[in-house]
Amino acid sequence: MKRVVFFQFIALCISVFAEAQSGVSLYKKYCAGCHGRKLEGASGPGLKTKSLIHGNSSTALYKSIKNGFPGTEMAGFGKSLSNTQITALVNFIRSSPKSPAVPGSGKGLPGVIATKNYRLKIEKLVTKDLNSPWAIEFIDKQKALISERKTGNLRWLIKGKLDPKPITGLPPVFIQSGTSGMMDIALDPAYKDNGWVYVAFSHSIGPLADKDSPAMTKVIRGRVKGYEWIDQQTLFEVADSQNVKAGDRWGCRFLFDKSGFLYFSIGDMGKALESQDSTKPVGKVYRINPDGSIPADNPYIDSPGALPAIYTMGNRNVQGMAIHPVTGDIWASEHGPKGGDELNILRKGANYGWPVVTFGIDYDGTKISDSTHSNGMMDPVTQWTPSIAVCPVEFCSSPLFKKWQNNLFVGALAFEELRRLTIADDKVIAQEKLFKGYGRIRDIKFGPDGALYVVFNNPDRLVRITPLPPVAKRPAKKIQK
Repeated sequence: MKRVVFFQFIALCISVFAEAQSGVSLYKKYCAGCHGRKLEGASGPGLKTKSLIHGNSSTALYKSIKNGFPGTEMAGFGKSLSNTQITALVNFIRSSPKSPAVPGSGKGLPGVIATKNYRLKIEKLVTKDLNSPWAIEFIDKQKALISERKTGNLRWLIKGKLDPKPITGLPPVFIQSGTSGMMDIALDPAYKDNGWVYVAFSHSIGPLADKDSPAMTKVIRGRVKGYEWIDQQTLFEVADSQNVKAGDRWGCRFLFDKSGFLYFSIGDMGKALESQDSTKPVGKVYRINPDGSIPADNPYIDSPGALPAIYTMGNRNVQGMAIHPVTGDIWASEHGPKGGDELNILRKGANYGWPVVTFGIDYDGTKISDSTHSNGMMDPVTQWTPSIAVCPVEFCSSPLFKKWQNNLFVGALAFEELRRLTIADDKVIAQEKLFKGYGRIRDIKFGPDGALYVVFNNPDRLVRITPLPPVAKRPAKKIQK
């Protein structure tokens, strides 16, 4: 009898262990991209908190996973996961420590990383006091501006150190989801003469405290005088009727081209089909003049009902834009759903297909489209499946990295990677992972000093990367005969 009980106990232990392992693997496959590898939160909320908005009980978690929440990024998994698998996920989430995620201190990132061509020196400039940094823009060799998504702040970086005093006078941001808040910043091409700074943020026409308030990405510009935001002008804002409730995937990345036009992106806000509608603001890349007026040759300027600032459509969520130093083409990174992250070259008036064509599937495992190609829609230069959560892109023209001239650097959020892509004839012919697993990469910029600056989330920090001199080879010892 004792032997029977013993074997029953062993069987129970094996069953519990198998279920725990199943929960871990299911979480990594379905949840980590939005909620973080360690449940700390990413584009979606963290799951370590003691008070989840829809409840922490097993029953509440089970319902949330199975049914999802319409109008949000949280799809229901009832069709793609069995009840047993959902239960395993619930048990895994509930077994994790219920304490808020602790911001990282910058530890763990090595001081030197070896790559194919260089040994890279990693300097940790800012490892504390940043709150969800989104973008960095250099004024000169001494100063830069950093935007913070959650707080809606602009911060000064002076001689590599974060100024504790934020810039005041900016409009409040609407925080509705893990992708809303203050986003990209840019400097006017003639900044030294006019001082214009461009800002994108999530803006609501209702109460900021009401997460169901209609909202949309808004673009403004102003000047920074010391610690004060002044002379604000609105450059892009949709009509009240075009605002979206419970939106997600706001965008927004900026780019000035060589002709001085300003490009910016707005994600599909969870309204995928509207990405194909030129009368709707979501799922597009826009082009305007620096003062907000519309260029005369914009592709939809004469289309009845269309938003005249539209430059391309069918864009799920463009998170990076960069100009090729030789061709002048604009390359853009774009979030896919579960799979199908894209790298595209933006062409005036082009349609990039979302959601008619995609390499990805929905978050709950269901099919979005049977097609990855369609006549009249642009194919990506390359795509990543599974999704790496591609984000910033930046071409290299720094004199410090002569072996990497015209290579494209790509940062990833979910995969926490910095990649180097070799480009030839508008094709990606090689990719190298420079490093992985040190945090979500939100922005990358080559500074006026030629160094590569990388903005991380989870943990929030800023690092500076430069190449180290080659290690001198010792001459071979002569063998005495």
